[in-house]
Amino acid sequence: MSATGAAFLTKQVPNVGFPGASKAVQSSQTKPQVPETEHFLRWIENQELQSSGRGHFLLEHAAPFSAFLTDSFGRQHNYLRISLTEKCNLRCQYCMPEEGVQLTPKSELLTAQEIITLAKLFVKEGVEKIRLTGGEPLIRPDVVDIVGQLNKLEGLKNIAVTTNGINLARLLPRLKEAGLNAVNISLDTLVPAKFEFIVRRKGFHKVMEGIHKATELGYHPVKVNCVVMRGFNEDELLDFVDFTKDLPLDVRFIEYMPFDGNKWNFKKMVSYKEMLDTIKQRWPELEKLPCEASSTAKSYKVPHFQGQISFITSMSEHFCGSCNRLRITADGNLKVCLFGNSEVSLRDHLRSGASEEQLVQIIGAAVGRKKKQHAGMFNISRMKNRPMILIGG
Repeated sequence: MSATGAAFLTKQVPNVGFPGASKAVQSSQTKPQVPETEHFLRWIENQELQSSGRGHFLLEHAAPFSAFLTDSFGRQHNYLRISLTEKCNLRCQYCMPEEGVQLTPKSELLTAQEIITLAKLFVKEGVEKIRLTGGEPLIRPDVVDIVGQLNKLEGLKNIAVTTNGINLARLLPRLKEAGLNAVNISLDTLVPAKFEFIVRRKGFHKVMEGIHKATELGYHPVKVNCVVMRGFNEDELLDFVDFTKDLPLDVRFIEYMPFDGNKWNFKKMVSYKEMLDTIKQRWPELEKLPCEASSTAKSYKVPHFQGQISFITSMSEHFCGSCNRLRITADGNLKVCLFGNSEVSLRDHLRSGASEEQLVQIIGAAVGRKKKQHAGMFNISRMKNRPMILIGG
């Protein structure tokens, strides 16, 4: 356990709810308000151990993992996703609202140094994996430098990126040299014309080039994220499975999820079981693969194929009980749940001069407020939240 974590156990566990520390996002263009750092910390210091059970759980189970990154349900958060930018060179329909989004002024986005400062803090508390997202992370000019700085953090075991693949072939050799361990590439269709329809831009051949470059450079598996939408690409399920025959890919079929501006409709969502049934009709010998407890994916493999397939069942069979993920948006807000609309601005506290210990207490209070599970697909579809492009996925 870190020194700050040990000190925490001898003092207090942050309350699972605190006044003013985060507010629901009122719209895709309204950012949550946060209190002054000193006011917030004075509030924390006045709290007692909660009868909810979080304090007792942490006292009994804290070592060796940080108490600050353990929530009231015992979930240990060792995976951090950091959005590097809100900008993107594509306009995917399920991510970017048709009317566009109001981007955060550059001065309010995290600088490279702020990203590294926060990453270092989280790694010291037990985070072992960091994924860089966006927007499109590979359009940020200093992305290679950021990966290189992250690679120097002692205790960080894995640095990954989720990208649309447009710039991947050009940048991947340098990213690999800097320390990038894993690559996820978004690709929702294998038909060039459909690609242009869903992303509202050209570039299919660049994405395919990026996938092949990743396999050439030894990334095994290369994860390919495919959001399945009824009436658009559910007829390509078998083609995507066949895509894994001769390449070390993990094609991940993702259930269509509701976010602000993507016009989510339950009828468009193809469930995991429906997808699996379709694939098993073609490959009845499909094998289920073992997975880690914290994995979001249900994985399968066609015997003798180089690659495999997986299903991300966020809507039909949520995996909240084993969630180990936290998110930092490009403007520096901590989100403890992808589908939640409560946020805490780490950027504001960092820029107001908060110490490392103070920041860790602020993070611990936010983690302590994390709910047992998301509200369900129909409730989520009615909630105000950021569009996916402003979250970072």
